[in-house]
Amino acid sequence: MPPEQPTFRALADPTRRQILRLLNGKDMTIGELTEQFPMTRAAVKKHLGILVEGGLISVEVKGRERINRLERDAFAVVTEWVDGFEAPAEDRLAALRRSVAREWG
Repeated sequence: MPPEQPTFRALADPTRRQILRLLNGKDMTIGELTEQFPMTRAAVKKHLGILVEGGLISVEVKGRERINRLERDAFAVVTEWVDGFEAPAEDRLAALRRSVAREWG
């Protein structure tokens, strides 16, 4: 399995993307996150597990609480993948500029 596969699996679900948006604002417990969704604590916990597997969040245990934290560096995998699609477009633009320069320059 490609190394980025768990990350993309984690991002595939709209609920998990919403969890990431919430964690982008602040670290939250499972209870705080559960309050934001019309689902059970167990369902939220399952989503969090997939986000951990994808490396997008980490969990810190403080006593009886589990604090969920966004791992911003993990999004580099996504950025690198998307950037792979931009390079050919940039190459075509550079070729067009060279062609125009030869034609008009």
